[in-house]
Amino acid sequence: MNIRSTILGIFCLLILSCEDKKSSTKTPTPAVRKETKTSNNKQAKEKQSPERQHPVLDNNKAIAFFSEYEKKHKENKVRITTDFGTIDILLFNTTKYHRANFIFLTKQKYFNDTQFYRVIDNFMIQAGNSDDRKTARKRKKIGKYLLPTDIKKGYKHDRGVISMPSSDIDNPYKLASPFEFFIVQQHPGAYYLDGDYTIFGKVIRGMEVVDSIAAQKTDNADWPLQNIYIRNVEIIE
Repeated sequence: MNIRSTILGIFCLLILSCEDKKSSTKTPTPAVRKETKTSNNKQAKEKQSPERQHPVLDNNKAIAFFSEYEKKHKENKVRITTDFGTIDILLFNTTKYHRANFIFLTKQKYFNDTQFYRVIDNFMIQAGNSDDRKTARKRKKIGKYLLPTDIKKGYKHDRGVISMPSSDIDNPYKLASPFEFFIVQQHPGAYYLDGDYTIFGKVIRGMEVVDSIAAQKTDNADWPLQNIYIRNVEIIE
């Protein structure tokens, strides 16, 4: 076992779940990484996390928390700034727990410095994880929880929708991994995913950025050869 594999093992224990190195089917799944690439600049400081104003979430607390949170936080548009440009997304009010979760994580600045870690051209780009240990630390601070699927709102996996992958742990009901999301890039859509994953928004500007990310070269686990970072996620309008 080499150093890269050892670090992978440690990191995967910290995140919600892990997956095989390569899926033989086009199925959104949580991330697994071959190595940890951390900066050698010891003087680089991590961005300060917001002061805690919420409980550490778990499966017993999450739904009650987001039921209250969504009543007070009605924002539904976000801008994702990536290495390739910006993507604006409208979050659907009808999928209230998933919208509230995404707004909550945005306000916690969770997504900042995470990556598009799984990229498959003419399928989708998946984001919300990282090979940096500080992502695992942010998850630990927020809590470990899953969200129920919400698949009866009539949405289809059209090109440009944002959907939530299911956790890869013992999860027969495909409960959603709340820290991660994928954007369908396939023309005209990836309809074989309908009924399994919760669609909770759509791209309203920046599909050319999605296409640029999808076109990047990847390794045999679909991770881009050059890391593609989310530099910032912010609420707009």
